[in-house]
Amino acid sequence: MRIVITEFVSLDGVVQAPGGAEEDTDGGFAHGGWSHPFFDPEVVGGTFADATAKADALLFGRRTWQTMAGAWPERAGDPFADRMNALPKYVVSATLGDSDLTWENTTRIPGGQAASRLRELHAAPGGDLAVMGSPTLVRLLLAEGLFDELRLIVMPVLLGGGKSVFPADGGLRTLELVSTVTSKAGVNVCTYRPAAAQ
Repeated sequence: MRIVITEFVSLDGVVQAPGGAEEDTDGGFAHGGWSHPFFDPEVVGGTFADATAKADALLFGRRTWQTMAGAWPERAGDPFADRMNALPKYVVSATLGDSDLTWENTTRIPGGQAASRLRELHAAPGGDLAVMGSPTLVRLLLAEGLFDELRLIVMPVLLGGGKSVFPADGGLRTLELVSTVTSKAGVNVCTYRPAAAQ
């Protein structure tokens, strides 16, 4: 499966809590919901609609999965919500048990087996395995080179600190810019793929 990562990101590389004030306050983060002023249905909304339309499954870290599992099942009847609810889902977690998987079509990947199980999924036949949010998981995917496309929805805002998806291991990873779309609000949707080895 192709692993396709889609992330809201500030100009200073922060991905923490784009959706709401209480989404993730770790480290005293106080800017939850920072993406809202820049959201538009055509460019930003269209990026997520495209990601889910092409997805054969969804992949999440625990916190993002719990946020999504608490929101989407209640929105049945909306085409995007119905698609999110119907797709097979994987959640990487060292703390959730199978009895916690209340969102339909969810399979747990134990945290200690994450890298090996993700390699298996990546090698499996099928379409896109879409990843949204999940900064800890995305750092692992980027560090291990387990992704085929990275879509950064770059918002024109500086947040001054917070969680990032980028590995801080000193590794050099070259990407190829495939496309850029700019919204009227100044959001750049940049799609990257791993560059071919030189």
